[in-house]
Amino acid sequence: MVKAHVSTHELVAGRYRLVDVVHRETNRVCWYGKDINVGRAYLLTEITLPDDPDGEAAPRATARIIRMSETMGLMCPGAVATVVDAVEQDGNLWIVTEWIDGTALGELIAQQGTFNYVRAARIGLELLDVLEAAHGEGITHGELSPGQIFVQDRGSVVVTGFGLAGATLAPRLTAPSYASPEQARDERIGPAADLWALGAILYTMVEGRPPFRDRDRPESTLKGVDRLPLRTPVRAGPLTQTVQGLLRKNSRERLTRPVVREALARVLTQEPDATVGTVPRPRLRGVYTAACHAAPGWSRRTMAIGTALAVVTVAAAALAATDQLPGTGTSATDTAPQPSVSVTASAIPPDSRPDGRNTGPSASPTPTPTASQTSSPSASSSPSGTALPQGFHRYTAAEGFSVALPEDWKRVDTTRVADLSYRVTFGAQGDPRTLAVTYSTVAGPDPVAVWRDDVEPELAKEDGFQRIGDIKATTYQGHRAADMEWLSDADGPQVRTFGRGYLLGGGRSFSLRWTTPATDWNDSANRQALDTFLRTFRASSG
Repeated sequence: MVKAHVSTHELVAGRYRLVDVVHRETNRVCWYGKDINVGRAYLLTEITLPDDPDGEAAPRATARIIRMSETMGLMCPGAVATVVDAVEQDGNLWIVTEWIDGTALGELIAQQGTFNYVRAARIGLELLDVLEAAHGEGITHGELSPGQIFVQDRGSVVVTGFGLAGATLAPRLTAPSYASPEQARDERIGPAADLWALGAILYTMVEGRPPFRDRDRPESTLKGVDRLPLRTPVRAGPLTQTVQGLLRKNSRERLTRPVVREALARVLTQEPDATVGTVPRPRLRGVYTAACHAAPGWSRRTMAIGTALAVVTVAAAALAATDQLPGTGTSATDTAPQPSVSVTASAIPPDSRPDGRNTGPSASPTPTPTASQTSSPSASSSPSGTALPQGFHRYTAAEGFSVALPEDWKRVDTTRVADLSYRVTFGAQGDPRTLAVTYSTVAGPDPVAVWRDDVEPELAKEDGFQRIGDIKATTYQGHRAADMEWLSDADGPQVRTFGRGYLLGGGRSFSLRWTTPATDWNDSANRQALDTFLRTFRASSG
């Protein structure tokens, strides 16, 4: 975080007296200040400029910022800060704006920790309005962060910082943890970079921290943004899919503005009365008044479509789903570890409709299991001692795993990719259901990120693909794991797939995928089968 370079007893540009700090971000400090010539309060933003041997950056930046402020002020009156002056002094860029009667969003997050997702959605919609107006005129903000957004007492937002992007040769002048991956790679940016920043801001509001943390140097932070997997949000609720869709590394795969608008509006429509909190009045108002009186002053190596799931996959079959963008499932960390027995649940949830018809994805595709659902008096932690339901037998594969299967099931297919991965599929003649067990030696370190970045893009190429709910981080047999469910059309009736994949360490992973026809998803026999697969699967210690 940058330190202030100017004493509060000195004047900026010979006329602006600094009173106190409003908010700090990396390479950026906001001040309460006063123009001693007219006695008015202003917001002064101090930004450290990169080295500029030719001395051309500062004049270009000041002119660009003032011009952009005028343009945006005409398009979004009251929602974009009015810049009255911009000067360079001692290697710092100072942007002087009309005083904003509000509090920096970054300061609110620091004070309150996390926001209710409804409140986050409301702020997100206001930001989207400003971005939509800018993008319509070919303007990219490029520097959006919680420190560039002020929340007024009445709850509306004012955006600052237009014109900074492109004013210097730096890929990101301020708050590098909110830079898009293309900015981190110093590539040409467009509206998609602002949508990434919007996703990062939504993430920060609900999680209380940015998706990629600030490191010791801006260059290190930018490298992390570009290369590190996204930490799965755990408090985003129905905003989870929207946030993840905005934070896709590939700019062409990010959600579009209309899709984001629909998703945010849906959150407000579904829960309009949810607590949204109040905005505290600016904490330095009393300080400013006193001062005036006192003195001037899973890795991308995948196995073609089906086998791409080798890293961390999960499986389940389909049910005709309504098209909902933001999932309404439970928290993304719906974990249920058990000390020595694999995590088991009645993993196929009953449909929520009173008539039991399968017309849409359940609100909680993989609910936290109850004790009665997850344990059996005769269950044992050892494979040989685990009691099997009637009609099941244990199958031991030469590849290094075992699992209980229905009596008439056998191995029906094996797919290998060199020595990196294999997939074994089980089923029975005339039975439309399948269980696939996949092993990989090239899994990434974050099972959720592998699902999101490596597996889902390949699945999306299949006909009728639609993910159900969120990708859920969980624990399975003491290992990090992830669950995902989706719908697809398998050359015939729609199917639903549930999968659980888990990491063994050293790049090794197993996953189980269970697929059934959509119309049979809630059959008791299918519920028992999936529960048995998860409870009895064992990988060899080798």
